[in-house]
Amino acid sequence: MADTLVNELIEAGVHFGHRASRWNPKMAPYIYARKNGIHIIDIRETIRGLLRAKKYLAQVAAQGSLVLFVGTKKQAGPAVEREATRCHMPFVAERWLGGCLTNFRTIRSRLGRLEEVEKIRGGDEIATYSKKAQSALAREYRKMFRNLNGIRTLNRMPECIVIIDPNKEKNAIKEARALGITTVSLIDTDCDPDHVDLPIPGNDDGIRSIELLMRHLAEAVLVGSQSAAALKQKGDKQAQPEMAAAAAGEAKDGNV
Repeated sequence: MADTLVNELIEAGVHFGHRASRWNPKMAPYIYARKNGIHIIDIRETIRGLLRAKKYLAQVAAQGSLVLFVGTKKQAGPAVEREATRCHMPFVAERWLGGCLTNFRTIRSRLGRLEEVEKIRGGDEIATYSKKAQSALAREYRKMFRNLNGIRTLNRMPECIVIIDPNKEKNAIKEARALGITTVSLIDTDCDPDHVDLPIPGNDDGIRSIELLMRHLAEAVLVGSQSAAALKQKGDKQAQPEMAAAAAGEAKDGNV
């Protein structure tokens, strides 16, 4: 399995960092070598960070907690949306709205407005609007849907945030740190690992690199969620005979 994972990471170009001139000295422990002016990331450190993150995410999902996936750069958006949807978790793939976590109540009210506009556009009420009003409503809907659709299921604070490139998502990192929310992040050689709780050293610009790591992290969440579902099902089955016995006892007492 280890050899297979190493091959996957290398083929996806996860080990390619930025130009040496752009590096953050704090990334030195994660750098294997410098070649043609480019830093090469130590794959062993990538695997270590990835396995640690997968174990943690599986535990979070097994507890029934939420994991928020964040990646708004062009290379990351599609993979973030696809993999977060696959593991049934909220995501931000277009734009991080300021206060998404620290001003959570306001964001929830905007989600309420999105649902209200959808109801209007999907019902007979839209016919009572003028063409100009319908056009304005359509514009409002497109903007809200683009920014809010991914966090519809964010009905409570997430236990963890998975981030692609903490430099790009510095506002998300700042809000998570302020609230004590754990951060898991793919970090390139120009990032500061001190800002992330569980760093995964790797190429955060390559599409294949991002897709591969997102897939692994989403699978860890799925494993945890399936474990939680299995435990719940087992608990329900155990509870049924106990409830039946209790009901029978009550009925017997009533007859007496």
